Amino acid sequence: MAVAVRGGAGIPSDQDSTRRGNKPAAAPSADAKSHRQYTNRLIHEKSPYLLLHAHNPVDWYPWGEEAFAKAKRENKPIFLSVGYYTCHWCHVMERESYSNPAIAELLNRWFVSIKVDREERPDIDNEYMSFVEATTGSGGWPMNVFLTPDLKPFFGGTYFPPEDKYGATGLRTLLPRIAELWSKQREQTMRSAEGITEKLQRAVNSGVGGGGSPLQAGVLDKTYEQIRLSYDGANGGFGEVPRFARPVVPDYLLRYWSRTGKKDALEMVLNNLRAMAVGGVHDQIGGGFHRYSTDGQWRVPHFEKMLYDQAQLAMLYTEAYQATRDLFYANVTRDILDFTLREMRRPEGGFYSALDADSPIQKDKAEHGEGAFYAWTSAEIEQLLGREMATVFDFRYGVEAGGNVPSRQDIEGWLKGKNVLYESHSLADTAKKFGTTQAQTNQILNEAKKKLFARRSRRPPPPVDTKIITAWNGLMISALAIASQVLEEPKYLEAANRAKSFLQVHAYQPHSGKLKRRYRAGSADIDGYLDDYAFLNQGLLDLYEASFDVRLLSWAVRLHETQERLFWDQKQGGFFTTSGQDRSILLRTREAYDGVEPSPNSVAAMNLLRLWQITDQQSYKDKADKTLAAFGPGLDQRPEAMPYMMSALNLSLAKPRQIVIAGMRGAEDTRALLRLVWQRYIPNRVLLLADGAEGQKQLAHWVPSLATVTRKQGHATAYICENYICNLPTADPQVVARLLDRSPGLQE
Repeated sequence: MAVAVRGGAGIPSDQDSTRRGNKPAAAPSADAKSHRQYTNRLIHEKSPYLLLHAHNPVDWYPWGEEAFAKAKRENKPIFLSVGYYTCHWCHVMERESYSNPAIAELLNRWFVSIKVDREERPDIDNEYMSFVEATTGSGGWPMNVFLTPDLKPFFGGTYFPPEDKYGATGLRTLLPRIAELWSKQREQTMRSAEGITEKLQRAVNSGVGGGGSPLQAGVLDKTYEQIRLSYDGANGGFGEVPRFARPVVPDYLLRYWSRTGKKDALEMVLNNLRAMAVGGVHDQIGGGFHRYSTDGQWRVPHFEKMLYDQAQLAMLYTEAYQATRDLFYANVTRDILDFTLREMRRPEGGFYSALDADSPIQKDKAEHGEGAFYAWTSAEIEQLLGREMATVFDFRYGVEAGGNVPSRQDIEGWLKGKNVLYESHSLADTAKKFGTTQAQTNQILNEAKKKLFARRSRRPPPPVDTKIITAWNGLMISALAIASQVLEEPKYLEAANRAKSFLQVHAYQPHSGKLKRRYRAGSADIDGYLDDYAFLNQGLLDLYEASFDVRLLSWAVRLHETQERLFWDQKQGGFFTTSGQDRSILLRTREAYDGVEPSPNSVAAMNLLRLWQITDQQSYKDKADKTLAAFGPGLDQRPEAMPYMMSALNLSLAKPRQIVIAGMRGAEDTRALLRLVWQRYIPNRVLLLADGAEGQKQLAHWVPSLATVTRKQGHATAYICENYICNLPTADPQVVARLLDRSPGLQE
């Protein structure tokens, strides 16, 4: 009788729809007495999230054989708690329950307690989240699941309070009940856990399998229609509240607009991006985006900042700038990337995972509050800016004397009387209101923001999760590489190359071709998952198109070969999320849902198609088609759930388009032709440089015809090809522009 409970009606969890000078601040933790009194096995871990619990009185174990053996030897159930460092409600449970000696005594008496960082071990998280979602109807973090000694789940939920409240059962009540269930109905519980595990194993394989009819272009239209139905035109968002950015959705719409010319697809994207950028989910003072909005208007965020959000949103705003040439979108891109370089980059070049939602209320105080670093009282602003400047600022950014956060978005009361800044009125309306020009008003507001930024910088900053996740760094490499060319900003290319080098040194094992998942505190640990390979591979392909270092393509090819060896499903096509070598993982999944991150199978399919266009190797195209076919049933029924996979299908159906620039690297005439490419939104293309040197020789090794591509009459020359049929080479920028603007269409 597998059972599960939610965190309780009205109880939030950190759910998905999914410091200055790089000096990390101290993490929220138990009080000083508990730090002196207790230390458990997590003290030897590298994850900041696990270390956060290293001084709990709970006898925590990391995931591994020591804990499993103890559970079997003592015939005790396992209490598995999964979360991540910047998860607000994970901090709440750590403070109010896991630091509580009375609750710890119950856990230590009846259970073997295991703590897992979901960002380090997404395989464990996915497996047991499937159980919680299947048995409760929802999921989130912290996730707490009770397992049999052989790791099969039988009871689970999300956040549990220490005592009964919020209409939910507290841990003091729950733990004795589970212990009694295990004592008196153990055999029945184990049979039930066995049965539900078998059902979960069948479920993860359902909807997967090739061999059906190839997907047709009509499913692209179906995807667009499903997305359109989920669109909130009044607030510029998609889906329900809480509202996540989910960049894969507008990314698909941009590609669909490029293919069909449907203006409303573009308008949905632009409205979505503008609504987020003017909202409180966008940090109006320091830059970057918070993880999601607790309301439908993008005004009151959940304050953590994730690396994967910054990377994907930077790419998306860059693409919007390419599509519109509106500097608004370029400025948001710069805002995101400059924040990330300032506050999320390790000095050696790798990028940290996240900034916390919580931060100390005051310096040298243990108490932490969500949004404490970011929110302002009206009095603070007036004291800092003076009444005249504050009046203009308050009008523009929605500041109210009694605070602007509704109580329903402030369950714990941390934001009472405070303001989350958002663009309440446009610059034009603000200038009109105060009888000044827009330029004068903008100058006043910029001065005010600088003052607020300087004051905020003296507040206790949010703690930083300093682990380096390979997959998310791959996404950031893509963002920096693309923006470096579109915005003509060399520092972004330099940052992308440094991040690539960091991973190459610290996360890559050249003798085996394998990646590690996480680097921190001097060591890289945990074998990489599919997303680590796929996202880094995408980053290498994007970085090649920005720098034209052909060694990046060679590394991308080698990485893909390892990815295929470890994860390819020989029977049904597509890629498994894990290698299958860890026997403690009961479910080997093939992830396809494109959530707040694109699914690794979607990115892998896109990478295969790009490698096919670059190398002209048909095997890449065949693998891409098999991946699409493997998820065909799901794509046909609910394509909106897999928009990035649909973007890959769009590329698969399009005529292959190669743009080859023959020219000397760094020469002005070469840069001028490349600039014409980067000024345009051309999603289904690859960009190659025939430099007459070693790079061209390597390209010709893959595609022999590239050996004869040369400059004409001593000038950089563009070869623009569709379906491997090239237009006449031209060095005339006007002709190049005209050819680039020609719609490629779909294959016949």
